[in-house]
Amino acid sequence: MPPASEQRGPVAQLLSKAVAALGGQERTGQVQMAEAVGEAFESGRHLLVQAGTGTGKSLAYLVPSLLHDKRVVVATATLALQHQLVERDLPRLVEATSDLPGLDRSFAVLKGRGNYACLHRIREGVPDDAGTLSMDIPMGDMAKKVLELRAWAEDQVKDRGTGDRDAAPRHNDREWRQVSVSSRDCLGASKCPFADECFAEKAKEAAQRAHVVVTNHTLLAIDAIEGIPMIPEYDAVVVDEAHELVARVTQAATAELAANDVDRAARRARRHVAGSEADDLSDAADALKDVILDQKAGRLETLPQELSDALEVVRDAARTCASAMPKDADDAALTQAKGMLNDVFAIAERMAANTKSDVLWINEGTDRMPPRLVAAPLDVSLQMRDKLLADKAVVLTSATLKLGGDFTPVAAGLGLPAGSYEALDVGSPFDYSKQGILYVARHLPPPGRDGLGPAQLDEIAELVDAADGRTLGLFSSRRAADAAAEALRTRLPHLTILAQGDAQLPELTAQFVADPHTVLCGTLSLWQGLDVPGDTCQLVIIDRIPFPRPDDPLMSARQKAADERGGNGFMQVAATHAALLLAQGAGRLIRTHDDKGVVAILDSRLATARYGTFLKASLPPLWPTTDPAAVRGALKRLSAMAAV
Repeated sequence: MPPASEQRGPVAQLLSKAVAALGGQERTGQVQMAEAVGEAFESGRHLLVQAGTGTGKSLAYLVPSLLHDKRVVVATATLALQHQLVERDLPRLVEATSDLPGLDRSFAVLKGRGNYACLHRIREGVPDDAGTLSMDIPMGDMAKKVLELRAWAEDQVKDRGTGDRDAAPRHNDREWRQVSVSSRDCLGASKCPFADECFAEKAKEAAQRAHVVVTNHTLLAIDAIEGIPMIPEYDAVVVDEAHELVARVTQAATAELAANDVDRAARRARRHVAGSEADDLSDAADALKDVILDQKAGRLETLPQELSDALEVVRDAARTCASAMPKDADDAALTQAKGMLNDVFAIAERMAANTKSDVLWINEGTDRMPPRLVAAPLDVSLQMRDKLLADKAVVLTSATLKLGGDFTPVAAGLGLPAGSYEALDVGSPFDYSKQGILYVARHLPPPGRDGLGPAQLDEIAELVDAADGRTLGLFSSRRAADAAAEALRTRLPHLTILAQGDAQLPELTAQFVADPHTVLCGTLSLWQGLDVPGDTCQLVIIDRIPFPRPDDPLMSARQKAADERGGNGFMQVAATHAALLLAQGAGRLIRTHDDKGVVAILDSRLATARYGTFLKASLPPLWPTTDPAAVRGALKRLSAMAAV
């Protein structure tokens, strides 16, 4: 009888070899997932896999991806995971399998064009609002940084680097925009004099040669759903962080329009047209501005006639102006002006149509940003089903795909009806019931609209004091996070209290890790993106169930549409949204086998409301309690152990 290792299939064998070469330990859930992914690729059937933190899911899909005989695309929601795959996981896997003949181990990363330095912009400048190419850059510190980025880009050319933003000297968004362009502003390889050196084009060429292509949800959506070719032909796709896919697809299909966008397009076009077409578009921008300012912020369930008229005028003026532009010219300013006009035309036409498939609203303006019109798709599930999921095997994986203990809510949002997919929960290597406590503060009054009340602030201070810091506070609003931070600074002056916005998130995270007697209070980006294992974080506080805001135009429209179809809009939309965020937030606590601590949810509705059962079934299986004294005692013991 052959040894056990030879009885295993090729996926399990290669996974075992890779794990051993990387010095890791084989995990049952990881093997189970890898074999299921391999089977999905071969059968062409869709697969949903929930793989808890610590499962090693990236290797579990990368190994069968290497073994598959055709190209596989891996799409992530975050640049951090993309970076992990390309800089750590794939190179180590390639090295671990280097002695296997005939295995195509080539891989490449493909990002949006704005993630690469643009040599045309660096060397020849960019059109200003009058449409004239300009090399001018702001003075002062920003000028120094932009010059540093330009020099870095030229060095990348000499060194055959990627020109990727992740490899650039430290900078902010505003500085990066001085050395990059969007897809709309790109001249295109056929017209750009620097196409042979272009970093974005070289990334596309590398992807064409690669067996595994790592990209992001947005590019995947644009390629598959919008029908704009962005990714080389592929046979199968793995969507990691799949709980984010619907939001990313929605974001990619959302359009915004403000009067200053229209006016800027008119200014860019003015030097390229001989008649009054650009002036007419500028007049249309002024009219749109007046109409928008007359409207209240919020959803437009019916399009007011004056707004409809203004949008039609903008649409027609943009089309006329675009038609008056010169037809053929290898001119950067002309190309970009045409791109802006076409964008304005398409968005105004979409908004003026105001179809039932779109939700239209006006954003509130700020001192720096005027009010804007926004159009977003009411539902993206049919688009995903008919385009992304139509003719390719798709594996969707995340630590949070089962909501209320069931895959159905997430599957329905992705356009997957029952029976059209396989579902697998490989669990987690962690013993949640022994490593953590789920504390629901049942005795607190339900949260009100006015933010944190005295009872909630008292509870937060008592918990943080018991933990002696070591706390991540996840709040449903910036106002609540700031209020909690301010109260803790007053009541517990011996601790370091950080609030999101005090500094950039990487700097705050570094401070949080460096000193255990620290509390970090923040909002949504901390709920999903923070990975802080160890004694640094022994208490995660969640101030309230993160339901969508009642005035959220898109979520309220989706909830109403579900009710009109005969469903339960609250459960299908609001509760599902809250369950996903709660699961992500609670998942910040246990990141390794050695982590211990408490997830404290200060919203008594989790214990008293009927929907609480659904929400709790979406959380990791921590040991549950509503006893505040028991929780404070546990936190004090953990703090004492960590201090030894």
